[in-house]
Amino acid sequence: MAKRQKRTTVVEGRGPRGRRPGEASQPARMRRRVGHAERSAVGEVRRELREFLRHRSGQEQTDAAELLVSELVTNALIHTRHGAVVTATATSARLRVEVQDFASENLPAPYVPNADDGTHGRGLILVRSLADAWGVEAQALGKTVWFELHGGRP
Repeated sequence: MAKRQKRTTVVEGRGPRGRRPGEASQPARMRRRVGHAERSAVGEVRRELREFLRHRSGQEQTDAAELLVSELVTNALIHTRHGAVVTATATSARLRVEVQDFASENLPAPYVPNADDGTHGRGLILVRSLADAWGVEAQALGKTVWFELHGGRP
């Protein structure tokens, strides 16, 4: 039986209503660790991101962020034997979401799936299509796949 890791979510920074007049906007952060055996946690990460973005982002950006984070977290959990850490950083101008795994140095690349692939292989195509920017960074242990959505709250 897999050992269940403790879930941790950390949110840092002030929300849009927590600023004083004239004060510069501080980035807000959400951080969540997801264990390898917690595939059901993908939905929880989506809900946490939606709540995090509730007063920081418009509906269209929130919907896109939820879809993209679920694709990246699912990929990290399926393609590695370790968990992942999801970090979202929001400012008034952009949202950056990073999903770091701790096992695979293999850098993903989008490809065009064929008809026999079913629903597999479309995650990075969605990221490339919906994100304003995205990329992959190799780490000492594993990699980080990230995306950005620009615009913030309308």
